Amino acid sequence: MPRAPAETDFIVIGAGIAGLRAAIELASAGRVVVLTKREVTDSNTQWAQGGIAAALSDEDEVGLHFQDTLNAGDGLCNPEAVKILVEEGPERIEELIAWGTQFDRDGTKLAFGREGAHSRNRILHAHGDSTGREIARALYAKVKTLPNISVCEFEFSTDLFLEAEAVRGVHLIDDAGSHQTITASAVLLAAGGLGQLYRNTTNPSVATGDGVAMAFRAGAEISDIEFIQFHPTALYLKNAPRFLLSEALRGERAYLRNSEKTRFMSNYHELAELAPRDVVARAIVHELSVSQANDPVVYLDLTHLEAARIKERFPRIYSTCLQYNVDITADLIPIRPAAHYSMGGIHTDMEGRTSVKRLYAAGETAATGVHGANRLASNSLLEGLVFGARAGSVMRNELRDAISKTSQNTPENISESNNQSELSEVTIQEIQNLMWQDVGIIRTGSGLKQAIQKLEAIHLRTPRSRRAWEAKNLHTAGLLVARSALAREESRGAHYRTDFPTHNDEKFLNHSIATANDIRFA
Repeated sequence: MPRAPAETDFIVIGAGIAGLRAAIELASAGRVVVLTKREVTDSNTQWAQGGIAAALSDEDEVGLHFQDTLNAGDGLCNPEAVKILVEEGPERIEELIAWGTQFDRDGTKLAFGREGAHSRNRILHAHGDSTGREIARALYAKVKTLPNISVCEFEFSTDLFLEAEAVRGVHLIDDAGSHQTITASAVLLAAGGLGQLYRNTTNPSVATGDGVAMAFRAGAEISDIEFIQFHPTALYLKNAPRFLLSEALRGERAYLRNSEKTRFMSNYHELAELAPRDVVARAIVHELSVSQANDPVVYLDLTHLEAARIKERFPRIYSTCLQYNVDITADLIPIRPAAHYSMGGIHTDMEGRTSVKRLYAAGETAATGVHGANRLASNSLLEGLVFGARAGSVMRNELRDAISKTSQNTPENISESNNQSELSEVTIQEIQNLMWQDVGIIRTGSGLKQAIQKLEAIHLRTPRSRRAWEAKNLHTAGLLVARSALAREESRGAHYRTDFPTHNDEKFLNHSIATANDIRFA
């Protein structure tokens, strides 16, 4: 497989919805190289089941979507970002349809579903529960029609190349351990999330916080990184992956039952199973803690629903669970929460600019404040679409005249170290266990301090393999999450501390900003 070119005009790191949408926007201004560390199909976008939210139906209004997003964000949403999201979202989705995205329909009309904390049916789905995969397919098909865009797979971006305090390119390592530098006029980070920080996660193996860690090492500000959303319902079976069971299942009236097979969500929230995700996740953790069972679980129950409807609506979930001998139409599904989404990330403005010159970010890697302390269901794909387009547009307009040729770099060939990769696996498991235990769904000051102390005691060698770089990135991201969580002495949204169980609007109705020197709230 050919390597990335030694120089180009624009670099996009990540081939999910934000990266591909930005690349499409950039293509008219110059050469665009999209770098992805595995295949194009390895991204959080591909795994997004639930759908994409937008006020497109006759019964909905942009203002209602705006208010629902603010409500879910628990006081910390940036209203400007939310306004952009809900107002520009419908147009971006119409583009997707024009580019061939096949959303589910009732007859000729688009079909809209509902998920937790939405006041209207506004969730578009594709092939039932494969929305992200269908959107990514259509975007990639569009990308392939644009000759200025090159997609380079199996190119792991290790660090940003800086010159005179501005980003001028990216350092890479391929599967063989060969290093290369590619230069460009600007770089967009759309590298996805950091779910692999945790022992239990719905994220694919590539979600190792690379974008956040690279940006932080380059001097960028990191914002709201303490807010990690844990999806309440992930399949929990031995020898099975923590497969996401979409919130749309509860939107279709699935029940949650504890180990005694009793429904419990009405004890925790007036919306019961349709309560915000953080409420549901904590309720499940409490039910697990009081259970008398060994290795307790709670259950997702669809057995009262029409089997044919469930099979048609959720074909991917049905077939996946059946592989593990669980028939979701007839059996109770054992579940536990799992790390799912990072509300925070690289601090950006509304056009994707970061605090580092010529470095931009979009999607889950970025933090615009659009999600606040707790993301509203199905707003993540919309965010990647809307803010990916905006970042690509501003890069194109601001840097069109700055594009210049740069000298080529000779690749440095360094052999992959299998021994270091094996050591990295041990380190990654240590980090994941620490984060799950002390920086997870329920936190305490003493636990956070202990996690920071243990993380700081982990000494990593200079990375010489891809897996070693992932270990380094997870270590960096883990410390950022733990330190920001310790600094936020309150409970808000997805961040819950038993030693500070209530809001403190006087001190913390602000976004956390982490730099190499400190954490402040602004």
